[in-house]
Amino acid sequence: MDRKLVLGLGGTVDYELTWDSAVLDRLAHLHGVRRHELTTTAPIVDERSLLVAIVAFLASGSGGERFVVSSEVVEGFAAHFERTVTLGGTGVRAGLVLDALGIPSTQHLVSIDDTVRRLLPPALSYVCSATEDTLDPHLIVQYPVGARVRLIDGDVLSPAANRLIFANDPPNRTMLLSDGLGDELAHAAAFLVSGFNTMQDHDLLEQRLRTLQEAMSRLPADALVYYEDAGFYSRPFAETVRQRMLERIDVYGMNEDELQEYLGRAVNLLDPADVIRALDDARAIIPAAALVVHTRYWAIAVGPDAAQHRTALESAVRVAATRFRVGDRLTASDVAETASMPRHPGGEALVAAVEDAIDGATGIAAFALDVAMPTTIGLGDTFVGGFLAGATHPEAVRSDDARQRSDAARQKESA
Repeated sequence: MDRKLVLGLGGTVDYELTWDSAVLDRLAHLHGVRRHELTTTAPIVDERSLLVAIVAFLASGSGGERFVVSSEVVEGFAAHFERTVTLGGTGVRAGLVLDALGIPSTQHLVSIDDTVRRLLPPALSYVCSATEDTLDPHLIVQYPVGARVRLIDGDVLSPAANRLIFANDPPNRTMLLSDGLGDELAHAAAFLVSGFNTMQDHDLLEQRLRTLQEAMSRLPADALVYYEDAGFYSRPFAETVRQRMLERIDVYGMNEDELQEYLGRAVNLLDPADVIRALDDARAIIPAAALVVHTRYWAIAVGPDAAQHRTALESAVRVAATRFRVGDRLTASDVAETASMPRHPGGEALVAAVEDAIDGATGIAAFALDVAMPTTIGLGDTFVGGFLAGATHPEAVRSDDARQRSDAARQKESA
């Protein structure tokens, strides 16, 4: 397919911290943090409140994204740790995955600086709305299962591995769209929309959505529009985006944390009855043509167009699993190698139960991987990149194993 993939709407510069429990222990004692103070919802205004939020997320094993009062808080906290500077944002990370698979894309950016210019691969072209260089880093914390932080009055132990994002990013908060976006979309095979979650001015959001809809009017009729949800700083903004965009969204994606935020309750991801109820409830809130929920155990699409995305789901799960086990440097051969690895048995059973219970649902079980130091940051973004690769360039990601699964699925549908 010669038509381009356009990925947006904003990119970031990320400070990926190297997890160090000793540093967290020292900071916790320095600030006198106690267990009863742990919360993920309090405003993050200084180093202490940022630390409290991190430990609170760790205690539940959950991930999330939160607003910080200033980039100085991010810079100051990051200075305590070893860190790697990378590029982030759903569109950019999805583009990096596509680049690793030999698939070019065009990025829509709202900020730029020499770090972005240096780290963006040549195969990723871009349009940018920024009129000057700026740097507002996102703090990325990924913790392993069993991570321990010692507080004044006891230890906190993480029940699962996950990732956290903290930022104050004015360009992404204002989300100015480039005048050149419409020209890029006029010849697009697919368009990824994500990033409105960081906006905080509702009138400005409405304005940006009108501008986006005008640009999207130039999309070819058969172009795939993928919308990836995220941790909205203001949850009502998510409803505004849905009201304005849902009619043109082909695939509406979210992870397990976002699913549970929408539902206002925890979901047992390996309990068929609980998951079926959750998917039904999510569909009532978000009646998309294909609603995709991706979790650590499975990825499932529901909705009238769900079944047509099985190949893309398979690709997405496999590519995300590859990043989980090998990190940033994944290659097409790494992805092919992942295909032969075992699937999570609970995920397989869950998918089978959902497909039997929900008409038209289609799902793919995640892989059962035992990795000493897994990469948890960017898995959702990598999932999106793998999905777009499978949807538009299936030859780049399909292995013999995936082809057999796809053939088996078609035989099941025709039976």
